[in-house]
Amino acid sequence: MTDNFTPGAFTEELAAAGIPDHLHDWLGRFGIGALVVKMGIRFLEMSPERSVATMPVEGNTQVAGILHGGAHVVLAETLGSFSAGMHAGPGRHAVGIEVNATHHRSITGGLVTGTCTAVHLGRTLATHEIVMTDDQGRRLSTARITNMLRDDAR
Repeated sequence: MTDNFTPGAFTEELAAAGIPDHLHDWLGRFGIGALVVKMGIRFLEMSPERSVATMPVEGNTQVAGILHGGAHVVLAETLGSFSAGMHAGPGRHAVGIEVNATHHRSITGGLVTGTCTAVHLGRTLATHEIVMTDDQGRRLSTARITNMLRDDAR
């Protein structure tokens, strides 16, 4: 089976999303994903233990004009999955097996910041808690994701 990915094909996408240079080799063949690009997610910090990203409310609202609950979950799952993937390391990958979210407060404009913190980093499972806040630091939602860590197919 041949893949159609070119190494480094997503360099501009990675840079625009704030992905640190030292992670470009890891993500350079696949990019950050079309949904992450569409949602306008921009990374500020990335590590297995803690990752931070922002997402604009504009363009990610539901019919009542507030940030869509699913947008909260997209930001949370993105942060938790990237952190778990970094923890998994070379030759391994993370697969989400559970995600949940509680919405505490609505937001109609500005930026949402997601802060992802490791709860458990094991050999086969990684669990992260992600807190979404507004520009004033008020908690908007709390999510948790658990990823299974698997070996890449040979």
